[in-house]
Amino acid sequence: MRVCFVSGGSFSEYAESATGEADVVVCGFQSLGEVSYERELRGETACFADVAILSREKKCTVFAGCFTDARGIRRKSVVAAERGRILGVSDMVNRIDGGEYRAGAGVKIYDTASGKLGVVVAEDLYFPRVVETLSVCGAELAVCVFEQFGDGLEQLLARAHAFFCGIPVLLCGYGYALAADAGGKVAFASSVSPCCFELEREQEFHLVETRRRGFSKTRRKEF
Repeated sequence: MRVCFVSGGSFSEYAESATGEADVVVCGFQSLGEVSYERELRGETACFADVAILSREKKCTVFAGCFTDARGIRRKSVVAAERGRILGVSDMVNRIDGGEYRAGAGVKIYDTASGKLGVVVAEDLYFPRVVETLSVCGAELAVCVFEQFGDGLEQLLARAHAFFCGIPVLLCGYGYALAADAGGKVAFASSVSPCCFELEREQEFHLVETRRRGFSKTRRKEF
């Protein structure tokens, strides 16, 4: 699977200069910026349409970060499109300390030509159950679009989630992109935008057994 990260510049700039082929394109929040659902529906803006058009022209799956506004309710979101069709919009599901951006409802897995791809939005990366839920529900890959990185915590968490949940994690934010394989190792990292790399698909399963107290149940009596 060939993955292209866009960690700098606007979406339109990338669309105009995009060369080569990619199966999956991941764009940071700087790509689309603020998106108003109301203006999109009235046809005053066409941010989502631009994402769909690029996915059709490049015959790929595109994930683009944005700050959505639904009549004053602002959220951090990622719009997903594939081959000219909008697959959906994923919202950040965790709001920390009453922050500016509201929480959405539910994480999403998109069934694409590149496999089942789960989306992690911004600070949801800080919550282990998000990636765990994606993995348990069949995601083959987790795509995390972040806003701006701190002192290396986000890169460490991406690697930890990949190891604990057994799926590769792609991380794209302003000025930096990283891919962690299912073993928790850094498979790719770059501050160049755009940048591409080949991700090997991993489908490895193990039987894990544990012992614990409780969970006893009454046996059925024979008839």
